[in-house]
Amino acid sequence: MSGMVESFKRDLAEVNWRELKIHLQRDAIIIVAAELDLIEVAVAVADDDKARVETWIAENQLVKPTVEQLESWEQEPDNRFQMLIVQPFILVQEIHDA
Repeated sequence: MSGMVESFKRDLAEVNWRELKIHLQRDAIIIVAAELDLIEVAVAVADDDKARVETWIAENQLVKPTVEQLESWEQEPDNRFQMLIVQPFILVQEIHDA
């Protein structure tokens, strides 16, 4: 598993909404709650850890973007996200400036 963690650490990308929105066409974007570790979630999804993933979904910590979020991002296309690809999904966390 540490090999997978290292791979995801290397693959972690920072993108803006302009770069990310193309993935909407295939309904692939999954928003990961800020309180979760994006790499940990990616490993769970890649490992098909159903119990953990279902818990996060039930707790609304893994969700599809809402219409309101999409509209907001369209108005602010430079919004930044951390992104990991775990086929067929694009896992993202919005980056909020402190």
